[in-house]
Amino acid sequence: MKTVYDFTVRDRAGKEVSLSEYRGKVLLIVNTATGCGFTPHYEPLEEMYKNLRDRGLEILDFPCNQFANQAPGTDDEIHEFCTLKFGTEFPQFAKIDVNGDGADPLYAFLASEKPFEGFGKGLKSAALKKFSDMNNKTFGDKAYIRWNFTKFLVDREGRVAARFEPTADMKDVRKAVEAAL
Repeated sequence: MKTVYDFTVRDRAGKEVSLSEYRGKVLLIVNTATGCGFTPHYEPLEEMYKNLRDRGLEILDFPCNQFANQAPGTDDEIHEFCTLKFGTEFPQFAKIDVNGDGADPLYAFLASEKPFEGFGKGLKSAALKKFSDMNNKTFGDKAYIRWNFTKFLVDREGRVAARFEPTADMKDVRKAVEAAL
């Protein structure tokens, strides 16, 4: 059975990193953007990381510019923004594509394990669905991720346990992470 440990990704310097280095940890894998309405999610993510990393949490940050060009900078510019504005300390990897023919294989796997089930209810969810549908129609059946700040919770065995859309309450995300720890 395939797990996230079977994948290799690139760090900000372009070096290949095997996710097996995180074996035994609880992972929260997030595609991010610096110019998105959900960018303030960095704050509760960093708080969660500071409070829970000693218990075995790792947050893996993958910037992506496929959603309305909301992460246009270089890997270094994105990293500088995140560390200066939000004080992020969790690992940030090279910018990737999460949709289409060039989608990173990790993201195709994550989405196949926990497919999109909707943004939930409410005005914010309805508005995001409209933008998401417009943005992702070019990716067809390879529109794995619907927007920035989609989060995948991975258990200590490398299995995808949950998917949280950007509209999910960060308190609920934290509860799920704590339960997995």
